Amino acid sequence: MKGSKPMRTRILIADDHSVVLQGLQRILNRPEFEVVGAVQDGRALVESAFELKPDLIIADIGMPLLNGVEAMKQIEKRKLRVKIICLSMHPEVAYAVEAIKAGARGYVLKTSDDAELLTAIRKVLAGELHITPSMEEVVQNHLRAPRAGSNGPVPALTERQREVLQLLVEGKQSKEIAAVLDVSVRTVEFHKYRLMETLGIRTVAGLAAYATRNGIVS
Repeated sequence: MKGSKPMRTRILIADDHSVVLQGLQRILNRPEFEVVGAVQDGRALVESAFELKPDLIIADIGMPLLNGVEAMKQIEKRKLRVKIICLSMHPEVAYAVEAIKAGARGYVLKTSDDAELLTAIRKVLAGELHITPSMEEVVQNHLRAPRAGSNGPVPALTERQREVLQLLVEGKQSKEIAAVLDVSVRTVEFHKYRLMETLGIRTVAGLAAYATRNGIVS
């Protein structure tokens, strides 16, 4: 229509640090973008993605309650038509590979400058994959290589077990976990028991080491 305003890209941002959210809002303060929401944990990210239906999500990996990769998996499962860029402090290839397998179309390190993030946004919106240049070649090689029987860093765990594991590592008690997940305390205890049985780990400290090593928590 003549004289109508061009459509702005609706963006939802997620990071557990307020200063990062403020920085993203500054970078995205452009005529072509509209920040429709800013959240600080993975569960709020999933809920806001469903409610706001943004065109693009920019999300951290290491968030409380539900990490960014698990949040992306849940968003993908809901079949939302949204593109995702993962913003991360982790230069390790494994994190980038898992993020992309979970549905991210971009992986940008937090040490990158504003220009790279804007480039990533425009590439992802155009249907391209963007990976921070210093990591791109090795990540692409990992993505192309056959990985027989590999479904991620913790393939033996169910989605619910990974959620319980993250909350346990964050120091929450069974009653608190039950409230977050909207299940009974008995259900939480069952998942905790199955976690320890499956992993052969008997202490929360051991679970924390396992979760950190496998990218479930930062």
